[in-house]
Amino acid sequence: MIIKPKVRGFICINAHPQGCAANVAEQIAYTQAKGPVAGGPKNVLVLGCSTGYGLASRITAAFGSGARTLGVCFEKPPTETKTASAGYYNTAAFHAEAEAAGLYAQTINGDAFSQACKEQVVEKIRQDMGKVDLVVYSLAAPRRTDPVSGEVYSSVLKPIGNAYTAKNLNTDTLKIADITIEPASDEEIAATVKVMGGEDWELWMQALAEADVLADACQTVAYTYLGDKLTWPIYGHATIGKAKEDLDRASRAIQSQLKLIQGDARVAVLKALVTQASSAIPVMPLYLSILIRVMTEEGSEEGCIEQIQRLYTECLYNDEPRLDDKGRFRVDDRELNPAVQARVEKIWDQVTEENLFELTAFKTYQSEFLKLFGFGVEGVDYDAETSPLVNHNF
Repeated sequence: MIIKPKVRGFICINAHPQGCAANVAEQIAYTQAKGPVAGGPKNVLVLGCSTGYGLASRITAAFGSGARTLGVCFEKPPTETKTASAGYYNTAAFHAEAEAAGLYAQTINGDAFSQACKEQVVEKIRQDMGKVDLVVYSLAAPRRTDPVSGEVYSSVLKPIGNAYTAKNLNTDTLKIADITIEPASDEEIAATVKVMGGEDWELWMQALAEADVLADACQTVAYTYLGDKLTWPIYGHATIGKAKEDLDRASRAIQSQLKLIQGDARVAVLKALVTQASSAIPVMPLYLSILIRVMTEEGSEEGCIEQIQRLYTECLYNDEPRLDDKGRFRVDDRELNPAVQARVEKIWDQVTEENLFELTAFKTYQSEFLKLFGFGVEGVDYDAETSPLVNHNF
């Protein structure tokens, strides 16, 4: 079949296998060009390994440190008539590249929130790796089933206390208009914390510790985004903000647990990026379109792989990591540069439907969104007949 993007609102419902493979190869080439990560990890577990920051974390560990990697993801395989999810193709491409490089790579495709998946991972580590020295928690999902009660919780993106009104870009119609989001109920706040907070990260680390598969001086890191003035009402004083507070709580609890093996647990604050999740969040498409333009002009724009390369070299494996007053790694420093934010805010106030393409990098935003699914990647023939089926070994 000839595979073209099928976009429904803020969701792309298909993916291109060769395009996804080219994306993975591009990130690997960047990592290799940067050279080895001094003192980097050797046995790594990546929870949420198939896209975005999780995929970049796996690539940096494997091709920047020669690490053996075990990944966990929940991705849809292809059929003869339908493509797989982008994460599936990304993972298949990573496996092919790792095999060619002589690197150990295994992936478990299942529900990372479940107890069964945790048990499967523990057994795999025991069989193949012995112990892991880095655990990356990069899971992102709209809902979670509690492994004990069986209750399903769904997250919401809402402010707390008062309704929030802000400028918003409809990426389908290119209309810019104010959008009002009503405040969350107590039940919605609690459910969002259950899905996006630190409980599952704690459960993972508890399961790994009890199974004695954590190496001495093991590190674990969970990813978050905080933002600044324009995004604070959505990410700060909001349901996600409460989940982020719980992630900080979990970090402290895991730190205490890992003291016995001289280990450490940190939350890493990363920059805003074009992702399928961020495209669904009010404010973010317009904010990102402006941010991309400003940071590109400043020479400081970064994607997933650049951010994670800096996380490894400037924070995780650095004697003087960049920490904030809450002990979190900060790799969003370039986004939050006061000069960058001042320019973003100025453009935010000026942008209209008429000058959208003049004042922002919305075209780049669109191309970055499609690239997530393997479309618009240089060197790929999108008019060629392509099978959705791919060879894989996971």
